[in-house]
Amino acid sequence: MDIGTLLNQLFFDYTLRTVVLGSAILGIASGVLGCFALLRRQSLLGDALSHAALPGICIAFILSGQLKSPLVLLLGAMASAWLGAIFITVITRSTRIKSDAAMGIVLVVFFGFGYVILSRLQASAGAGQAGLDRYLFGRASSMLQSDVDTMAFLALVALGVTLLLFKEFKLLSFDPDYLSILGFPSRLLDVVLTTLIVIAIVIGLQTVGVVLMSAMLIAPAAAARQWTNRLSVMIGISMIIGVFSGAAGAIASATVEQLPTGPAIVIILTAVTVLSLAFGSAR
Repeated sequence: MDIGTLLNQLFFDYTLRTVVLGSAILGIASGVLGCFALLRRQSLLGDALSHAALPGICIAFILSGQLKSPLVLLLGAMASAWLGAIFITVITRSTRIKSDAAMGIVLVVFFGFGYVILSRLQASAGAGQAGLDRYLFGRASSMLQSDVDTMAFLALVALGVTLLLFKEFKLLSFDPDYLSILGFPSRLLDVVLTTLIVIAIVIGLQTVGVVLMSAMLIAPAAAARQWTNRLSVMIGISMIIGVFSGAAGAIASATVEQLPTGPAIVIILTAVTVLSLAFGSAR
């Protein structure tokens, strides 16, 4: 496929345009919020919360009756992932279990519970028609313009809050004790930041699924960190890497037969991360 044909399809092919836009939006949101997760040494958080979203999707499907709206399923995913974040916090603060172990517990328990429900629903025609399996591994080709609009709205909310609280999030990531000394509600800010990460995860469920979403959250930030020591620059580079990987993966999926969009995005993202680890100027 030459450049002219590709540009023509980007402008006039509804499916390709929708998938590229959705993947780019995911790249922006995950690129920004992943930086804070990485700096706070919570790389496993994205993995835990994305897997924790699965039971919420299944339960929302059951409770929604005949509605079966993707928006309802995403709200269920958001509620379940946020509940997973609460469990991580409770386990960490009320026991001697460290945060990484708590994240692993939540990942296994929530995902196992969700997969049991999903397996029971797979036999029903309604579950197949609603495309519940697409939230497991992602199915970007099934996205509609309304899905992209929802993703864009959620991304704008997340980025807007991040911009407003950037200084506070920066202190929370590097020195939470000093943030508390200054009089800021560090626990509340922690909840807000975790909620924004949950939003970023929900944005990516339909594109890459719960299994691969953690790569979208951490890999752009990890790659960007190899090129700079400044947070603002790191976020900018992470956004660029996220958008490039998302758009390139969507285009590769459209041009290569039998290549799913989610894995294509993650493969390109992995290649960029490996190159950054090898040649980054701030290693």
